[in-house]
Amino acid sequence: MALPKTVTIVALSVALGLFFVFMGTIKLTPRLSKDAHSEMKRAYKSYAKALPALKKMGISSVLLRKIIGSVELACGIVLTLVPGRPKDVANFLLLLVMLAVLFFHQLVGDPLKRYAHTLVFGILLTCRLLIARQTEERAESSESRNGQADSQEQNKVKVS
Repeated sequence: MALPKTVTIVALSVALGLFFVFMGTIKLTPRLSKDAHSEMKRAYKSYAKALPALKKMGISSVLLRKIIGSVELACGIVLTLVPGRPKDVANFLLLLVMLAVLFFHQLVGDPLKRYAHTLVFGILLTCRLLIARQTEERAESSESRNGQADSQEQNKVKVS
């Protein structure tokens, strides 16, 4: 039977991965939703206007939207399909993106209802990362305990 933490990690990984694949795709192309895509374009124009340093670095609103959309899409695919440590890296990258997006929303003065989903998914990403780390730490500690028990048994055999 699967451990509850394993089921939780898999469920969170797939759900978050699919969400970010969807959101990244919306930022990159109008094929899924023309209204949502045009809303993203409008929002990223306001973010770029509020951060003149981006323009000095040569980052336009279009490039910013495409970078964030590409990161979300790629990390979403990794969270959904790729096993092991890459999921934690993708999780961490998405967490950084969520922090940047929260900063953008605060910078332009958006009301809470415009960025509540960013808060929720940031919290879910944090929970997924913490649960994954706990599971790994417990597995490592049980392996080290098993290794110690084996070495103690070998020492007993040598003495007899």
